[in-house]
Formats: sequence, structure tokens, C-alpha cells
Amino acid sequence: MRAAGCPAAAASRSTSLASKIAVLDPGAHHGAVSAPSTLTDKLFRVAVWLKGLDGATQLVAGIVLIFLPPAVVSRFAHAVVTRDLLGPPSGALAGHFEVAVQHFVGGSRTFVIIYLVAHGVIKLGLVIALLRKIVPMYPVATTALALFVIAELLRAIQTHSAVLPLFALLDVVIIVLVQKEYRELRRQSQ
Repeated sequence: MRAAGCPAAAASRSTSLASKIAVLDPGAHHGAVSAPSTLTDKLFRVAVWLKGLDGATQLVAGIVLIFLPPAVVSRFAHAVVTRDLLGPPSGALAGHFEVAVQHFVGGSRTFVIIYLVAHGVIKLGLVIALLRKIVPMYPVATTALALFVIAELLRAIQTHSAVLPLFALLDVVIIVLVQKEYRELRRQSQ
């Protein structure tokens, strides 16, 4: 009999996953003293987990792009556009995608890789700190996110990117949630 199909093995795996999540996010399991109780708490937790997923994705993408030659990226973009995966090849979304790839291939490669890797590492570090409720890291998170917003908006102006302002908006929403959570944690500690 295989252990993978055994109910005891499945329970052990789920307990192991639950304990790993509890280490990162002590309020994530039932019965925790710090479990989210308000809508803002729940939104904060969801936003932080999404930011962590975003950070992990950016880190992996940045590492992959280090080893991927620009010609491969260009061929991939051409394949996406010619197969109508972004709508008609002459459409706005396909046009923005091709312009972004041309910026990447034509000289923005270093910026994109540094941006993705740095953003990913910083986000993951901040996410772990926020989920563990390390209060001194809340102002650091706010400052780091604000700097990312400024960098994203400046780069969007330079490149006419339609995507970077959306990332900046997401970061602004998370800044607001981080500040609300920070004020609440400070209020509780007094």
C-alpha cells in the first residue's frame, strides 16, 4: 500500500502545511489569539499574501530572465501576438506588449531584471515581517512600498507603460492597509 494514499499520510501532510503557514502567519490558523476579526484585518492579510505571491513571482521571473537570451524573449512575444493570445495583433493590448518587449530587448533588460529581483526579495522579506507582526517593520514596509510607487510611476512616464501605474496603485492600496494595521497594533500595545 502506498503511503501517499493513506489517510494518516494525508493528515500528516496537511498538518505539516498548517504548521508552516502558522510559522509565517501566526494568526492564520483557527483558535489563534491574533486571528483577523474585522474586514480590514482580513483585507490586510489577503493583500499581504497576494503581495507575497507577487514578490515570489517577480523573483522567479527576474532569475529566469537573467539566463534567458533576449532573442528568446522576442520570439516568445512574437508567438503570443501572432497567435491572437492578447486579442488581435493590431489591438492595443498586443501593441503595448510588443512595445514592452522591444524596450526589454533594446536596453531595459538590466532595469527589468534588477527591478524584478530586488522587488521580489524586498517584498518577500516584508511579507514575512508583516505576517509575523514585527511592528518595527511596518514603517519600513510603508517606506519601501512608497519608493516602489515613485519608481514605478517615473518608469511608466519614461516608457509609457500601461502596466506600471496599475502596480503602483496596488502598492498604494497596500500602503493604506499596512498603515491601518500598524496603527491598530500600536493601539493594542498601549
